[in-house]
Amino acid sequence: MYPIIALSITGLLTLFLGFSPKKNILLPATLLFILLAFIANFLEWNKPGVWFGEMHEVNNMTLAFSGIILLTGFLIVGLTQGFKDTANSQPAEYYAIMQFSLVGAMMMAGFGNLIMLFVGVEILSVAMYVLTGSDKQNIRGNEAALKYFLMGAFTTGILLFGIAMIYGAAGSFYLEDIQTLTMMEGEKPIHLYIGLTMLLIGLLFKVSAVPFHFWTPDVYDGAPTIFTAFMSTVVKTAGFATIYRILFISFGGEYNFWFKTVLAATILTLILSNITAVYQGNFKRMMAFSSISHAGYLLLSIVGLSAKSDSSIAFYSLAYSIATVSAFGVLMLVSKQKLVDGRPDENISCFNGLGKSNPLLAVILTISMLSLAGIPLTAGFWGKFFVFADAANHGFIWLLVLAVLMSAVGIYYYFKPILAAWTKENNNTDVIEISPVYKAILIFSTILTLVLGFAPDLVRGLM
Repeated sequence: MYPIIALSITGLLTLFLGFSPKKNILLPATLLFILLAFIANFLEWNKPGVWFGEMHEVNNMTLAFSGIILLTGFLIVGLTQGFKDTANSQPAEYYAIMQFSLVGAMMMAGFGNLIMLFVGVEILSVAMYVLTGSDKQNIRGNEAALKYFLMGAFTTGILLFGIAMIYGAAGSFYLEDIQTLTMMEGEKPIHLYIGLTMLLIGLLFKVSAVPFHFWTPDVYDGAPTIFTAFMSTVVKTAGFATIYRILFISFGGEYNFWFKTVLAATILTLILSNITAVYQGNFKRMMAFSSISHAGYLLLSIVGLSAKSDSSIAFYSLAYSIATVSAFGVLMLVSKQKLVDGRPDENISCFNGLGKSNPLLAVILTISMLSLAGIPLTAGFWGKFFVFADAANHGFIWLLVLAVLMSAVGIYYYFKPILAAWTKENNNTDVIEISPVYKAILIFSTILTLVLGFAPDLVRGLM
């Protein structure tokens, strides 16, 4: 709870810092605020409790998810470089909104009441709508923001209606009270199942699972790259923490009802996303379908729901987030070297010859792609291993075979940027200048990917 309070206050403080003529103070101040929140997050480690009339729960797992969210936010804020390269930017507002969005994400990770969940979803969603359309000169960005807002608002209505139906059945918004109803023998009210289905639809939309994924490629492509990175990591981590809490705590007794819906979404997500990603020539659109595919892998752990699924989801989210931050960090540097129709070149071909001109960036890109592909000795390999094990332990061997086949398809398209960097030629041999903070974050995320690949229990053992 400490980081939620801290970032709520510092977010307001950041807005006031925007009136200062010294804009350079905003980036270090925001990094400091998030770092302090990260430290405060673990002050409650091994000290479980509840806050705000039992509406928010604190335990080691909710703190782990909050830590992943804060770490990811810290890394992405460090890559903004103060928004110096963004015309007509409003850095104070951007940083404040990013801090508030982290608050919403942490509320989703530890809610004990459906009202707290709804408040967290809205704080995070509204922030994402604004950041997606923050580049007012970009028509595609404006279109993406409007599309995201309209579909997100419609889905939020479905989610809210689902919460109302569940309340009507259980007479309470608290997860434990809902659990009491679902564990009772006998016939349950029909609107309990209707409410759960609507709630799942809303949450599956947030994590870009098929068939609620249709907004993802256009929004990821149209949004500024830095906010695409933020959206594809923080939102997904918070979304899956929410899905796990809802299904494991409140509806574990109704597994036979909801697992069919989740299973269908898992199969469709794995097949459609990986096959479609193969045909993408734009790196951001490829990463959009990659994000959808990773939602499918995370759903494997939900299908094989157990008390260990939360640690599998948390580790996978961490591995996926740091690799994604590295990949988008390299893209933001390389894409500015060449303009297409007045915009940075975000096609996979922009990495051509990167291994010769900028070997450090090529190595970072390579390791991030290998981790996303699940290659051994990277964090991504263990992330997939843990969620595959959850599905296998529940007896879904055929689903595991499908996931492995789709992972093989994923290797094909993840190697496209790697081959472009190391085997293709490019006339542009300019060395890209990288600020010390930017370089430190890329190196840190790459080293963390490798460390977790060699010793996954360093993190998983704590969860």
